[in-house]
Amino acid sequence: MKTITLIMTGASGTQYGLRLLELLLQAGCRVYLLLSRPAQLVVNMETEHQLPGRASEIQAYFSQLYGAQPGQLQAFEREQWIAPIASGSGVADATVVCPCTTGTLSAIACGSSRNLLERALDVCLKERKKLILVVRETPFSEIHLENMLKLARMGVIIMPANPGFYNRPTSVQELVDFMVARVLDHLDIPQTLMPRWGETPRE
Repeated sequence: MKTITLIMTGASGTQYGLRLLELLLQAGCRVYLLLSRPAQLVVNMETEHQLPGRASEIQAYFSQLYGAQPGQLQAFEREQWIAPIASGSGVADATVVCPCTTGTLSAIACGSSRNLLERALDVCLKERKKLILVVRETPFSEIHLENMLKLARMGVIIMPANPGFYNRPTSVQELVDFMVARVLDHLDIPQTLMPRWGETPRE
């Protein structure tokens, strides 16, 4: 069973993160979940969800919503320094920031560890674990591009939220699934959300 840390920050596009959370749990992964305060606000703005404030309540909410097994989903507070992901001895197999703000991108690039969210990302880098950033911003400034280049040279996967249209999507959900499928591919988690290039599109 893979352990994946999923971090959601305050960029638009929380649908990507929520769909990814659902499918990671369906795939049997153990998920460590962290949401920034702005992320909680954006979830409430962009979706039908009205998230509670405490991590334990968020954990219970999503566990019930997505049918997680006992202990499969663990949500942490931003100052919960005894969480496994605060140490290299407890780091997850891979970490995904979805969506990722350019502020979070900057914090990763400079090695900031001001809270558990940033510390978990710093640990992921130092332990040479897979890190995927679903950056959601447009246009990019030179600072954003320099930070992405710096991290890409360290092996970080930079995956801006750019859904494709060659499958002729007919709904927002299909656009969301396109990006989530790409993330799952890079996590080496099987998915059937969309046909691959050259395959027959779904009916």
